[in-house]
Amino acid sequence: MALQIFSPKIRQPLKFIFPSPANNGCSSVFVPCAYSPSRRLALFQLTTAITQSQLFNGKAAESLNAEGEVIESEMIAELARSNIALSDENASDWIKKDKRRMLHVVYRVGNLDKTIKFYSECLGMKLLRKRDIPEERYSNAFLGYGPEESNFAVELTYNYGVDKYDIGTGFGHFGIAIEDVAKMVDLVKAEGGKIVQEPAPSKDGGPIIALVEDPDGYNFELLERGPTLEPFRQVMLRVGDLDQSINFYKRAFGMELLRKTVDPDNKNTIAIMGYGPEDKNAVLELTYIYGVKSYDKGNGYAQIAVGTDDVYKTAEAIKLYGGKIVLEPGPLPGLNTKIMACVDPDGWKTVFVDNADFMKELE
Repeated sequence: MALQIFSPKIRQPLKFIFPSPANNGCSSVFVPCAYSPSRRLALFQLTTAITQSQLFNGKAAESLNAEGEVIESEMIAELARSNIALSDENASDWIKKDKRRMLHVVYRVGNLDKTIKFYSECLGMKLLRKRDIPEERYSNAFLGYGPEESNFAVELTYNYGVDKYDIGTGFGHFGIAIEDVAKMVDLVKAEGGKIVQEPAPSKDGGPIIALVEDPDGYNFELLERGPTLEPFRQVMLRVGDLDQSINFYKRAFGMELLRKTVDPDNKNTIAIMGYGPEDKNAVLELTYIYGVKSYDKGNGYAQIAVGTDDVYKTAEAIKLYGGKIVLEPGPLPGLNTKIMACVDPDGWKTVFVDNADFMKELE
């Protein structure tokens, strides 16, 4: 699934067609939406108020549109779900019960085949799926260390004719755990890759680590560790107010603060946030550099995708805890996968994807 959702703008109304004898079987209802000709952007930003009883009573209810014509019950349910309101207590309970996990990270590359080759031959990833969408002038590929049903993945996006991106100063690195760091570094060297930091013990005699750069300039931190079911360790992003970010990810996203490390010698503090132990799950590493309040995000890194059982309730909870919704919840045209998108206090984007719909896509 190509969740390439970048700054949607209100351009024009979306026209829905409902049956009506008065107009050769059709009538038109205009609903404001975040519109783009790309199915990756077009989502419902629904504003019609529907009662909770219409959504949950299980009947094939009939409602009227603005012109007094009947709207089908399936559309009623979709409209109703977009108007769910949660109290603070309900939101907290919902977040605790929701089955969430980090699904994949999305970013842009200048040469898809070259990057796939580097990740496969040097970093040990497997190509999970790949597709080309010529009508929208982009291709994407998913790579990782295990099936997407259970493992974290990277989604690489290539936009036709664009061979270079600005990574900016806010993105830090991706982290992977491997059994032999020195061996992987040698592979990277053999392929002409850049070694940012040679293998060496981490601070205070910790495990061997190294830092390498992929063909597009994205850094990968290599950590020497025994076999693991999830070798993809983390996505590191820099933030301007660590306490604010920790509070946001805990309350709005339901993540746990797994650990926090203060490093006055290097003038930074990091917080590891996630949905489970970091030796078994991909996690988010938030880094605060003393005195730095904002960063240039560039145009290469895009977003993280997180699974949820209900994008509508998730959106309401995020609004309740001060998050900004940049794409209202609803189904993607063509795919019918329900998603929503939001940004954190620093402007880092996250897309929430309906768990059941995501599994159907993988089938």
